[in-house]
Amino acid sequence: MEKFYLTTTLPYVNASPHIGFALEMVQADIICRYEGLLGKEVIFNTGTDEHGLKIHRSAETAGKTTQAYVDEYAAKFDQLKLALNLSYNRFVRTTDAHHKLAAQAFWEKCLAAGDIYKKTYQVKYCVGCELEKTDSELENGHCILHPNLVIELIDEENYFFRWSKYQQPLLDFYAANPDFVVPDFRFNEIKQFVKDGLQDFSVSRLKTKMPWGVPVPNDDNQVMYVWFDALVNYVSTLGWPEDEKTFVDFWGTDDKRNAIQVAGKDNLRQQSAMWQAMLMSAGLPNSKQIMIHGFINSGGQKMSKSLGNVVDPYELLARLQELGLTPEQATDSLRYYLAREISTFEDSDFTWERFKDSYNANLANGIGNLTSRILKMATSNNVVPLKWNDDNGDESYKTLMAGYKLHQASDVIWEIISDCDSYIQKHEPFKLIKVDHEAAEKQIQHLLGELHHIGLLLNPFMTHTSDEILKALENLSSGNIPHLFPRIE
Repeated sequence: MEKFYLTTTLPYVNASPHIGFALEMVQADIICRYEGLLGKEVIFNTGTDEHGLKIHRSAETAGKTTQAYVDEYAAKFDQLKLALNLSYNRFVRTTDAHHKLAAQAFWEKCLAAGDIYKKTYQVKYCVGCELEKTDSELENGHCILHPNLVIELIDEENYFFRWSKYQQPLLDFYAANPDFVVPDFRFNEIKQFVKDGLQDFSVSRLKTKMPWGVPVPNDDNQVMYVWFDALVNYVSTLGWPEDEKTFVDFWGTDDKRNAIQVAGKDNLRQQSAMWQAMLMSAGLPNSKQIMIHGFINSGGQKMSKSLGNVVDPYELLARLQELGLTPEQATDSLRYYLAREISTFEDSDFTWERFKDSYNANLANGIGNLTSRILKMATSNNVVPLKWNDDNGDESYKTLMAGYKLHQASDVIWEIISDCDSYIQKHEPFKLIKVDHEAAEKQIQHLLGELHHIGLLLNPFMTHTSDEILKALENLSSGNIPHLFPRIE
């Protein structure tokens, strides 16, 4: 069986999940479900990033031990599996004992390659990003992504990774793999960034200043910098370095790379340049592809706690259930919005009003109404469907899914829904059945076939809805017509 491996980034556990991370999880889940439908054996990895200064300080502010703090928030992220109907089968925590050992093994390989060295340095640092910042990356002395945080100065002796050594190897790798980063405008960004020159980056912190981290091998005074440790999760979750077979099967080899990574645009540098250089240093194959998505704004503004416009997916799902939706209907309606109404690669907007309008137009009045109409025509007139076509999509759908263009692939489904509505309006089989039963029966059979096709295409996007449609079609004689999506006010 062909193998498929995909991993999301690991969110910091210093706050509850927000809709931006829900977007990444749903996108990744759709891709993994689709690949599973193609008959591949899938490992879908996610988890939580639990080290670093930001988390240590958040725990202190909350008056909790750091371990108790990360345990609490890791559970909140893992609960997204049920809330969003996710199919991941690996959940790695960077505080897991095996991950720590893997991070140390990875460190030893980079050290043996001559790529880790020690020096004293001074640098500007954004705790929010957990990244060093140059003056060109600051605006009025503040990080663009975290303007409310004070830029800190670090002045200490740390270990560094020899990133500058990998400028040309990275550029050569990019040239040899022209679809390595999707979309291509993000690939152009990282290629330009690397062309402009790479600076070696710190991979450790003094334990006296930041005690919450993976211990550096053979140096009790230092812990690993959070980015070095966290990135290793993509291989530690596969059992690396002990489980060589699983690693080779799913991560791949230099000749057949398998690993797909999904990340937000703020992770472009880390995933497609830092991590790739680290893999080269450790003598491991590079990732196969990096898919970069945009941000979700709220009412045209960047989401922030200070503005009070952060959308909590749990709260949104609870609101939908208060309006009469079942948990499954609420989940599928959110998955629909994130897949179709949010651009896969560009920044997009979320407001309750836009969500409600889209829900009523495309779910309640769209797929919900169409399903009801077709099934009622079939059951009330005893129409027996023709043999189902189990093909999982036309070529345009397959091409779009292969290119991770999820919102365009979902558009294909809604084009079929629209075509079916037009077909019913044009031919009016519910009227024709009274005067020409045979002709009307063929039209209803055509619509049943199209509804079956819609149900198949919906499966990666809205699994519960897909199951409801296909189950109703397989049991037409029962007369059971599901009420997929009630209108909401």
